[in-house]
Amino acid sequence: MRVILLGAPGAGKGTISTLLVEQYGIVQISTGDILRNEVKKGSTVGKEAAGYMNRGALVPDQVIMECIRERLKEPDCAKGFILDGFPRTKAQADALKALLAGMGLVLDAVVNLEAPEDVLLRRLTSRRTCSNTACQAIFNIYTKPPRVEGKCDVCGSAIVQRDDETEAVIQARLSTYREKTAPLIDYYAKDPVFFAVPCLDAKECFAQIGARLKK
Repeated sequence: MRVILLGAPGAGKGTISTLLVEQYGIVQISTGDILRNEVKKGSTVGKEAAGYMNRGALVPDQVIMECIRERLKEPDCAKGFILDGFPRTKAQADALKALLAGMGLVLDAVVNLEAPEDVLLRRLTSRRTCSNTACQAIFNIYTKPPRVEGKCDVCGSAIVQRDDETEAVIQARLSTYREKTAPLIDYYAKDPVFFAVPCLDAKECFAQIGARLKK
């Protein structure tokens, strides 16, 4: 089972990925994790990526694609994988298509998770994180509030809203998504493996995806 999950920030990609991993025994792959793993291994491509990351520069697409190539060769990808939030641009989609073809791999599904912008904002601005860097427990003021307001259930430290999760920052992230990533919907729409699913309720969304994957 090889799947690409598309969707705006807050659409539910992380939640649905977790459910797919549990159901199908496949692995979730994020470019951030791949890059950090290659850097940790000290591989040739990892050293190249580290050079950009240490300068605070964007890692070029060709380096990212080489990291993905190496990741897909690992044994745990044999049963399948989920690319969560990648590709992000048409250029990356083109590069991924060529990479998969070269490795003899075929996608089973490209799923676009849909949710209205007001829902996305509510989800993304309601998250709170434990301020204790050794804990970092995650809460949600609507769906998973702490037992004591403002206090972490795990360690008792204050919980805070991260700077990158304020409404102004989230609006900027959504704007970037609409400009850079949303066009991928049109890119994949003609592919027979593409389909869109509303993601207002995670269980219902996952059930619809499962039904489509069985066809």
